[in-house]
Amino acid sequence: MNKRYVVVGGVAGGASAAARIRRIDENADIQIYDKGPDVSFSNCCLPNFLSGEVKHTEDLVLYDPVTFKQTFNLDAKVNHEVIQIKADEHKVVIRNTLTGEEFEDAYDVLILSPGAEAIRPAAIKNIDAKNVFIIKNVQNIRDLDAFLSEQEVQDICVVGGGFIGVEAAECLKHSGKNVTLVEAANQIMAPFDYDMVQMLHKELHDHGVNLILSDSVVEIKDHEVVLQSGKTVKAQAVIMAIGVTPDVEFARKSGVKIGETGGIVVDHNFQTNLKDVYAVGDAIETFNSITRQKTRLPLAGPAQRQARMVADGLFGKSFQNKGVIGSSCIRVFGLNAASTGLNEKDCQKHGIDYRVSFVIPMDKVGLMPNPNPMHFKLVYEYPSGKILGAQAISKGDAVRRVNVVATMITMGGDLEDLKELELCYAPAFGTAKDAVNFAALAGLNHLNGVYDQVPVTKVRELVEKGEYILDVRSKGAFDQSHIKGAVNIPIEEIRERHHEIPKDRTVYVHCRTSWNSYYVIQALKGFGFNNVVNIQGSFLALSYYEYFNDVTTGREPIVTGYNFK
Repeated sequence: MNKRYVVVGGVAGGASAAARIRRIDENADIQIYDKGPDVSFSNCCLPNFLSGEVKHTEDLVLYDPVTFKQTFNLDAKVNHEVIQIKADEHKVVIRNTLTGEEFEDAYDVLILSPGAEAIRPAAIKNIDAKNVFIIKNVQNIRDLDAFLSEQEVQDICVVGGGFIGVEAAECLKHSGKNVTLVEAANQIMAPFDYDMVQMLHKELHDHGVNLILSDSVVEIKDHEVVLQSGKTVKAQAVIMAIGVTPDVEFARKSGVKIGETGGIVVDHNFQTNLKDVYAVGDAIETFNSITRQKTRLPLAGPAQRQARMVADGLFGKSFQNKGVIGSSCIRVFGLNAASTGLNEKDCQKHGIDYRVSFVIPMDKVGLMPNPNPMHFKLVYEYPSGKILGAQAISKGDAVRRVNVVATMITMGGDLEDLKELELCYAPAFGTAKDAVNFAALAGLNHLNGVYDQVPVTKVRELVEKGEYILDVRSKGAFDQSHIKGAVNIPIEEIRERHHEIPKDRTVYVHCRTSWNSYYVIQALKGFGFNNVVNIQGSFLALSYYEYFNDVTTGREPIVTGYNFK
């Protein structure tokens, strides 16, 4: 008799595991139960319906139970929720969510992929009001779309600045809505460090999204939301996107062990503490392969890899469960942003000694059409130079650069490895030294003591203290905008005018992107200066770092103007 595999949940985890089992064993008896109305859909594209990029909600559905059966010979029941596991009997209890009928089903192997539930804080007054929505499945999108149309909604408040919240805000703005994005932290997009994310803050602001940081929603009304600060925001609809929590309550009650992160505890083979019961996807506890700490990572990529591994393991096929490093990307209007591994906050949290390389090369040769600066931040371990993480933001292909670093992290690479990495090059696609090579070279220079550096996050403090800041851009660029109090000696005049620069105090050097400032620092060292420090990212990075807070808080700028070109 063929083994019976019961899979709880569809989409990236459950459906992928079932499909892999089918590819291995055409005769396997496989049953999928999903409590929602759609067993296989593109959850990552859900917000894109709101912008019109996805034309119809049904386009989001990849397979329904009929096409699933026809294509993969897989039986799937939607609107069927598994509410209990009877591990001793190798049975599950299922409830038909439409009729309320309950029944049992036997299994030889049970694979749990229940996913995660959107967080809806009970502390928010009227959190369950009819104008409050989440974005987790296709039905959520159907409901939201119907409400926006029927009520002729123009003002929408999105709560939460993670992936779903930012994507929803962008897509709704594209559709012509008035959008407010509220985030309780002092920044959106936690995978990015505070200095990098200022570019995304500016991009949202420039495209008309009302971005409110360091504030939270306390009450939802029919036509407005009330914030902790006492401010009110006009909104006829509210989208809650503050995060997710593993959907594991039925598993917990059935005796499945839950870990310290709130996810299901699994072993190398993704088996739970219950015999013949396995788990994958957003609901499980995995581990970060860099910090070696337990974590959860509710992303489609890891869920699909876990699904394949659990199926392979059931059939005796070898695999390596290497955990996760946390690679992700997002589009924010005209910017592409990507991150992988650890950021500075992560390193500080886990007590890791680290350093940062920050460079802004072009994403392709400048003679080619549409070249763009690539803001690239590389985090590495000190003093080993082992690569820990990267973040990149650009109008160009930031994702490709971060994918390279994700590979290096997975392979245990260091700065020397990244420096020597041979990558494809043609002027239309990149530069002879790619951004990742430049980042490694800059990191090695700092690691080996070639020069000292300070980040743009420290420049305001330097200005307030009256430190000596040397701007080596052209006189025209300086006259257009510069750091207040800075001294301008263009790079072309440094060799004739270096005697004007003091040797008895620290000299902080910058240009537009830290390219020319590096040459100046080396030249000044040749003239006997041992007091020169590079400002990472220089004026371009500083403009992005200062801009959003300047224009939204009304604080005194430290620059006479901004330069984003």
